[in-house]
Amino acid sequence: MARPLILLALAVAVVGCAPVEDTAAAPTTSTACAKEQLQLVTPGKLTVGTDKPAYEPWFKDDDPGNGQGFESAVAFAVAGELGFDRTEVQWNTVKFDSAYAPGKKQFDFDINQVSITPDRAKAVDFSKGYYTVKQAVVAVDGSKVAGAKSLAELKDAKIGVQVGTTSLDAVKSVIQPGKDPNVYNEQVDAVNALKNKQVDAIVVDLPTAFYVTSAQVENAKIVGQFSSTGGTPEEFGLVMEKGSPLRSCVDKAVDTLKSKGELARIEQEWLGSAAGAPELK
Repeated sequence: MARPLILLALAVAVVGCAPVEDTAAAPTTSTACAKEQLQLVTPGKLTVGTDKPAYEPWFKDDDPGNGQGFESAVAFAVAGELGFDRTEVQWNTVKFDSAYAPGKKQFDFDINQVSITPDRAKAVDFSKGYYTVKQAVVAVDGSKVAGAKSLAELKDAKIGVQVGTTSLDAVKSVIQPGKDPNVYNEQVDAVNALKNKQVDAIVVDLPTAFYVTSAQVENAKIVGQFSSTGGTPEEFGLVMEKGSPLRSCVDKAVDTLKSKGELARIEQEWLGSAAGAPELK
């Protein structure tokens, strides 16, 4: 009878020495960014700010809530990643400069072509960039470069550009024209030079190009857009109140949209050839 007792003792010993699963150390899915955990201006609603009027191609028909236009589409895409459907997003009118001014905000995030800068980041929080600003070539119909399809076709152009800008850097490093560009102290001077046909084209950032062609220079067109090289790229970021508890979750949403290619798709749809700004290479 001793043998069974010995076997039983050994079995107990083996069980006693077996590793116990550490359930406390097992990975768990974080709920910090779950919709019901988010701290919002209005419970259950995601409040997005932007200026009025809301211009194309960033918004369409001056209606941010219709999901059309680059920034409206981006805002709803971010909202979707945070768990909100279209009916749970509400829009507040926020003047451009007050979006990044110090103080309490009546929005969860603001989207309005606000460039991320160190000075602005002292007063508000920015998300990771959702758009890297590109440069654009603007010419008047009839200009010798108005029909250019590539950067090589701009080599012999007389180009106007403002001093001290990323646009000037891009002209020199990317286009590399055969003749020095006409450099102006103020952007309006470059625009007037284009109006008066003193230059074949001007180079400005893409947001400015849309404004120049829609409101400043009659019969002007965006010949095309191109990426700058070198230096720190200018990026637009979603603006949040300083110390916003949403920042990490919004960053995660932006990263996800980038990795899925969704931001690139939205950019191509609203800021690409369909918007009159084909890519120059």
